[in-house]
Amino acid sequence: MVVCRMTLMVCKKKRSEKKTKWWKLKKEECCEEFRQTLRQALGGQVVLPDDWETTAEVIRQTGRKVLGVSSGRRKEDKETWWWNEEVQDSIQRKRLAKKKWDMDRTEENIQEYKELLRRVKREVSKAKQKAYDKLYTRLDTREGEKDLYRLARQRDRDGKDVQQVRVIKDRDGRVLTSEESVQRRWKEYFEELMPFAF
Repeated sequence: MVVCRMTLMVCKKKRSEKKTKWWKLKKEECCEEFRQTLRQALGGQVVLPDDWETTAEVIRQTGRKVLGVSSGRRKEDKETWWWNEEVQDSIQRKRLAKKKWDMDRTEENIQEYKELLRRVKREVSKAKQKAYDKLYTRLDTREGEKDLYRLARQRDRDGKDVQQVRVIKDRDGRVLTSEESVQRRWKEYFEELMPFAF
């Protein structure tokens, strides 16, 4: 019988997911092209078929074909816009110390890792404060005011769900697509669900 001790390092492979560029529908010409292509794909029908899965798949495929898809590469995190060289270096040293500690779990290695972890937290805090001070100073200027409105519009757009097609079925199973009919159906649904509340 053979006895051995092994240390395995499991690396998670990050999947890059390609997404349809639904935001392009804000442009009138893209929206019109999408509409025309979708009509052709549905065989010229104005009313959508009853089978929602098929319809949704046709919409997705048409979206990918007309609007395109993202590269799947991850962009810079929105929360790391304040990063600088010092923070990046500190984080790299901390990662190396963590790997070293994972390979050889000695007291010296854990202390080194903990010290680098504290240093990274300090560096991040300093970098954030510096970036926010710079941002607040800029917001007091005329260009900063424009940036503020741009950021507010961006936050508003990010809050809207453009990844899903907002349609539901009525009582008879027909697909509703107009905003008013969808809202009316939700109202009916909740009135049926909770009659005592209305």
